[in-house]
Amino acid sequence: MAEATEKLAQPRLQIALDTTDMPSALRPLNQAIDQIDVIECGTILIIAEGLKAVREIRALYPNKTILADVRIAEAGALIARNCFEAGANWVSVVAGASLTTVEQVVKVADEFGGEVQIELGEDYDADKARKWKELGAKHVIVHRSRDAEVAGTLKWGEDDIKRIKELHAMGFTVTVTGGVNVKDIPFFEGAPVGVIISGRGIVKADDPLAAATELKNTIRTVWPE
Repeated sequence: MAEATEKLAQPRLQIALDTTDMPSALRPLNQAIDQIDVIECGTILIIAEGLKAVREIRALYPNKTILADVRIAEAGALIARNCFEAGANWVSVVAGASLTTVEQVVKVADEFGGEVQIELGEDYDADKARKWKELGAKHVIVHRSRDAEVAGTLKWGEDDIKRIKELHAMGFTVTVTGGVNVKDIPFFEGAPVGVIISGRGIVKADDPLAAATELKNTIRTVWPE
């Protein structure tokens, strides 16, 4: 008898707000919000506006999942606590952070009922990823580099699918990002993607709601329930 195929859940849609001020973040967010599952207060936005970005968006959308994409490298407990106190549900940690830092961030996340996301670089270490999972990290990001994407030198490939499947098998929710658009999404058919991030594709669109709706409809087509 053939083994039953795992039923894949539909990925959530995450908007990445990487603008340099709150008005330019809130305009597209407010328009597209009905199609958004996760709100990312991006690194650029938090550098520009501080954690007031998280606080203001939490006040506006108390029931949405919010990621503070602060890319923690050290001082994990302090940074994580500030993010969760501001209203974040998730915080991000760079893959190069020490296991001690990851452990500190997870400990604070547990205190707040939050979750930790590890942002992978171009180098992938499966053994280290297993240690992150053992420590309690729940999410990983697989991405194309923004710089390489702009240069046109980096494409999604079968190695990415293999990585996604391996990380999912470890128990992670896998997020994909890096200029993902409606034409890219079908490439991931059959892959256990948990979250798809769109930044400029929604934020810079003439009609952010229409752009987000097209992304959501494509997700529903590729991963039918």
